[in-house]
Amino acid sequence: MAQVRELYDAILSGDANKARIATEAAIAAGAAPMDLISESMVPAMDEAGRRFEAKEYFVPELHLSSRAMKSAMNFLRPLLAAAGQKMFTRVVIGSVTGEFYDIGKNLVASMLEGGGFEVIDLGTNVSPEAFVAAVKEQDARLVCMSALLTVTLPAMKATVDALKIAGMRTKVMVLIGGASVTKEYAKEIGADGYSENAIGALRVARDLLAAA
Repeated sequence: MAQVRELYDAILSGDANKARIATEAAIAAGAAPMDLISESMVPAMDEAGRRFEAKEYFVPELHLSSRAMKSAMNFLRPLLAAAGQKMFTRVVIGSVTGEFYDIGKNLVASMLEGGGFEVIDLGTNVSPEAFVAAVKEQDARLVCMSALLTVTLPAMKATVDALKIAGMRTKVMVLIGGASVTKEYAKEIGADGYSENAIGALRVARDLLAAA
């Protein structure tokens, strides 16, 4: 189907309008929403990630691709809901208590969604209690936390501890990242994974789920 390739190309080139048009045309031609996700959107975001790592794309290009992907997803999401279909794995993401910076978090959320995850974005300044409540309500398999400032790092540990107290730590994996976060800190607080960028976050999330 030509629209499948057109959607792939639109996402890769970062053209949100063309991505929406290609998605609408593909649905009108009989394409299944989940097929568009698996055959166009996920491969396009994977290729965008590959180009980013190869320094063929930079952060602006990655943002444009993720915006185009979200344009297509915004059209598909109601169709998936109406059909009772869900994305492959549900993820809860947010910037921890005291954090109001969300650019990096938003890019990770877009990469995860483009990679086939169902993303529940809690926004910024998210308390440990809010993370726990969202995991319980959404039946999430993965929690992603972001921190830019060193002074907000304790909120990550507090969230991991809150998940333990709630008896949910064995049911959900924790992935952390952000400018002030290190691999050593992730290990120290008992997180399951760490990434220094959005592309790595998608890879680590997939690896964690594959291992589980």
